[in-house]
Amino acid sequence: MSGAAPGYWRRLVRHLTSDTSELDAEDLSRRVEQSGARRASDCRCGQAVTVLGRLRSVEHCPRVAVATLEAELFDGSEAITLVWLGRRRIPGIEPGRTIKASGRIAVRDGRKVLYNPYYELQRSS
Repeated sequence: MSGAAPGYWRRLVRHLTSDTSELDAEDLSRRVEQSGARRASDCRCGQAVTVLGRLRSVEHCPRVAVATLEAELFDGSEAITLVWLGRRRIPGIEPGRTIKASGRIAVRDGRKVLYNPYYELQRSS
């Protein structure tokens, strides 16, 4: 045991004492970097982006003109709202699911949004 690197013990103590949401955010951020996707916090209005993250919430929002399905994607740095117009449900789009989504960033009510994004369901890891 005395031959273990000091970095190992530091990581172990951090892992045991950190909040689980903090560790989850770090894990998501690491997956974003490995996938080549862009961090949500780095996305700006008008940019075509690909983001990767976990869906924190999914809800059907019946609007006056068009029903929408909205999902909040969190990548460890910030959340982006994914909006599918004219959809009530999409198989596989559910809370806790990790997805990669592509589209052009817009801003609605001060929040980043991707309308009708192309998406890929990711395997859990």
